Amino acid sequence: MNMTLHHTTIDSPIGELLLVGREGALRGLYMQEGARPKRVPTGSTRADEPFAAVREQLGEYFAGERVRFELPLELDGPAFERTVWEALTEIGYGETRSYGEIARRIGFPDAARAVGRANGRNPISIIVPCHRVIGADGSLTGYGGGLERKQFLLEHETGAARLAI
Repeated sequence: MNMTLHHTTIDSPIGELLLVGREGALRGLYMQEGARPKRVPTGSTRADEPFAAVREQLGEYFAGERVRFELPLELDGPAFERTVWEALTEIGYGETRSYGEIARRIGFPDAARAVGRANGRNPISIIVPCHRVIGADGSLTGYGGGLERKQFLLEHETGAARLAI
């Protein structure tokens, strides 16, 4: 079984994105121009081909033609974080949820702060839509890619949703 870790970078409307994966599954999508750029994983091999579907679907997303991603993902983290990340994938395109709403949804109503930490550790931004999580008062809160990118993604989705109707 080939366990080679691959990476590539692609350009997007929000800057360069680093893609990391292995065995056909995406393990990481990181904004390189945000608050926390990610380094290329040690021992990974640069390869564009394993990311063809990711590149295509992100292109469709940014063109306003895709509202749901259909990609194999490898979400690696503690059970609580994986539960939060799974809940993020259930937030619809153009919709938002608060940290508290997600905490209640996953059965931990007093864990809004823990949900926020897990949200911040999400390794697959955009596709696992951590940008759709906002403060209880509707404010944009921290985002690893920077608040301007979070705002861009939310406005992109709202605008595209209106065009699709």
